[in-house]
Amino acid sequence: MAESMKDYESELEASFKKIEEGDIITGTVINVDEKEVVVDLKYYTEGIIPAEEYSREPGFSLKEEVNVGDEISATVIKTDDGNGNILLSRVEANDVLAWDKIKELKESQDAIDVTVKGIVNGGVIAYVEGIRGFIPASKLDLNYVEDTNDYLNKPVKVQVIDADKEKNRLILSAKELLREKAEEEKKNKISNVQVGFVTEGVVESLQPYGAFVDLGNGISGLVHISQICEKRIRKPSEVLNVGDKVKVKVIAVKDGKLSLSIKEAQDMMAKEIEEEVVELPDSKEQATTSLGSLFANIKLN
Repeated sequence: MAESMKDYESELEASFKKIEEGDIITGTVINVDEKEVVVDLKYYTEGIIPAEEYSREPGFSLKEEVNVGDEISATVIKTDDGNGNILLSRVEANDVLAWDKIKELKESQDAIDVTVKGIVNGGVIAYVEGIRGFIPASKLDLNYVEDTNDYLNKPVKVQVIDADKEKNRLILSAKELLREKAEEEKKNKISNVQVGFVTEGVVESLQPYGAFVDLGNGISGLVHISQICEKRIRKPSEVLNVGDKVKVKVIAVKDGKLSLSIKEAQDMMAKEIEEEVVELPDSKEQATTSLGSLFANIKLN
């Protein structure tokens, strides 16, 4: 098919458009080296972005981060850089466009991948869309991070939790995402636990309504006060202490939570021992261990 002038209308229109200082324009990267990026603006001349005008991020490498074919928006600094090219700044354009993107990220709470580029008092520095962001030490992990130096140049998945363009303040956090991940992993582990499973755990906390028992591997469950022992008690601390090792039986798995019973675990143990035939060391006679003698001196704590 023969080409007509209509096929070039958009290119012609762009070529006649007057570009002025302060405009934000978009072009395609056609060449990159460590000193500058050359951009095709669909104009009579090309755009040049010097390395220092591309990013404020420490250690940023044009050769590693920018590729031929990338679409880039930049602000016109000068319409003639002295060599007939248009001098551009991605940094200035970014200051306008990045905050819009950051606002969207705050509202959506989407996870974003950043790299820690600096260590400061009370946290670390990472960049989002070229904007300097602060991650407090209390938000780097599930627990407070004492030595943040281990995070330097390491990737971190974060969310935007506070953003103020006027104050140039950007606060990021990894903690909420890590908590969600830990909760999901915990639910997956719990979903694989079978009702009737008996294991040993450690009492990690006492509440008026029962005791939470740590079963290891990031799993814990609740022993309701009615499932602690046969006798009626007013509060778990009457028979249990934090740190006690106890045998528990899983009696229910629901909504990612485990219901446990010390009482039923004891009943099972007692039944097994009651049925077990033990050979006495000083006699060839067989004797059955009685339930009464087994629990006569056993306490829960």
